[in-house]
Amino acid sequence: MGTLRSAAWFAAKGKTGIMHRSWLRSEGLPDDALDGTRPVIGIANSWSELTPCNLHFRELAEHVKRGIWQAGGVPYEFPTTSAGEPLVRPSAMILRNLISMDLEETLRANPLDAVVLLAGCDKTTPAYLMGAASVDLPTLLITGGPMLNGKYRGTDIGSGTSIWRLTEQFRAGELSAAELAEAEGCMARSNGHCMTMGTASTMALLTEVLGMQLPGSAALPANDSRRKKLAHLAGRRIVEMVGEGLRPSTILTRAAFENAVRANAAIGGSTNAVVHLLALAGRVGVELSLDDFDALAADVPTLVNLMPAGQFLMEDFCYAGGLGVVVERMGDLLDRQALTVTGQPLGQNYLGAECFDDQVIMTAESPLKPAGSGIAVLRGSLAPNGAVIKQSAASPELLVHTGRARVWDRVEDYLSEADDPDCDIEPDDVLVIRYSGPKGYPGMPEIANVALPKRLLEKGIRDMVRISDARMSGTSYGTVVLHVAPEAADGGPLALVRNGDRICLDVPNRSLELLVEEAELAKRRSAWQPRPVPGTERGYLRLFVDHVGGADTGADFDFLVGGSGDAVPRQAF
Repeated sequence: MGTLRSAAWFAAKGKTGIMHRSWLRSEGLPDDALDGTRPVIGIANSWSELTPCNLHFRELAEHVKRGIWQAGGVPYEFPTTSAGEPLVRPSAMILRNLISMDLEETLRANPLDAVVLLAGCDKTTPAYLMGAASVDLPTLLITGGPMLNGKYRGTDIGSGTSIWRLTEQFRAGELSAAELAEAEGCMARSNGHCMTMGTASTMALLTEVLGMQLPGSAALPANDSRRKKLAHLAGRRIVEMVGEGLRPSTILTRAAFENAVRANAAIGGSTNAVVHLLALAGRVGVELSLDDFDALAADVPTLVNLMPAGQFLMEDFCYAGGLGVVVERMGDLLDRQALTVTGQPLGQNYLGAECFDDQVIMTAESPLKPAGSGIAVLRGSLAPNGAVIKQSAASPELLVHTGRARVWDRVEDYLSEADDPDCDIEPDDVLVIRYSGPKGYPGMPEIANVALPKRLLEKGIRDMVRISDARMSGTSYGTVVLHVAPEAADGGPLALVRNGDRICLDVPNRSLELLVEEAELAKRRSAWQPRPVPGTERGYLRLFVDHVGGADTGADFDFLVGGSGDAVPRQAF
């Protein structure tokens, strides 16, 4: 196994070694756990009662510890900042980079030879991988698993997706307040993250495709006892990885990211995967661009029939055969030789996977959506640095559309107007919600799929073109153009749109155009002034707005791009 990193602490002579070892003896550890000869494994835990998706991680960590002890390692569990997607305001995205910094500095500062990451909620998974990748210690991820299917009056309902649908029905007068309250109580009925193909499920599956999770980990429901078994096996495997020197930099290659981009199209994954994969690639120095998400997925059909683009939920996906079936059915669309945490290539991990329900995981010959119907990258005068749209969640008849712009600088102002029965919003209008990007809100919240005006819902309208520099939940649906870059707060063209302008969306031709003469835009540009963002005068939000990059590059901090390795910190005494 060679000299362990932790030996710099525990095998140190004299006063230094005594300082490092003596306080840990209060934990009742045997002498050989403190002499620098056994691998020391950190267990990063994003457990928090404010992060309900990750609420079961305390128990899961105990099963990881069993495996570590069994394999001859020494486990140390530690907490980090956590972010609960349903609760954090103004946006959990603000905390992604902070969590990654928290983890990175904890790993670098402490006597750890490797780490197991316990993550699950939307931002904890990418944040943990970003932080660990920057340090490049042997790393193995365990996601918490999806909730069981929601059950309401004999039907399955899904987190997020069903909320949007049911609240629209309520606002349209098709559902009573009592019925809506009953559905609310039926949705989250177990531990785990969203069971739709939202961001949490998407990132869990993609990190397994990237090779950072044990095969079969992502899809198992949170309450399934087999997840505990996998946690135990992960504890054993991470000790072996120390001996092998298997690090994220060896696994997170260009081939791995190409696999993840293609797999995202096959599973009908979240647009949030774009910003997270771009940020992670930046940490490990892999060239990945916004355009790759369109080009690499052009020949990939959508195979997984899950909400919001389809019918089923993650529990059904698991029982149908899970990710292994997707990998097998994608065939040579994936680089099957890409290395994974098992020490084996991706294809070997899933060899012979069987499908038990072709309605849930469909075939390439009879897919849910044809090739090229996943995430499209749009460019044009309104989005020179790019924007994205999830075609599989959009209305086909709106993918080519020209309409009158209706513009709001604050989403709160739009929502107030949308509830006005006399609002001047028509079905063919293009709703523009701006100053909601990484800097502008700040934090790029999931508000782009704004609810439609109540007056139009009552007339049966269920979709309109919406354009924003914000994000939307992976559980959402609708013809929503997202991540417009440069964002309005940076003076991008989105900031120049005025009420009554014409906007042309043409998804087949990948264009998003503001139909205003360049001379007029130049006048508007010269008159434009940056807007102050309340609450960003000091502290972490000041750091955030000063250093966050655009959505088109992953919205990471400029000073975090690129890793710095696992160097032992200088001696403190």
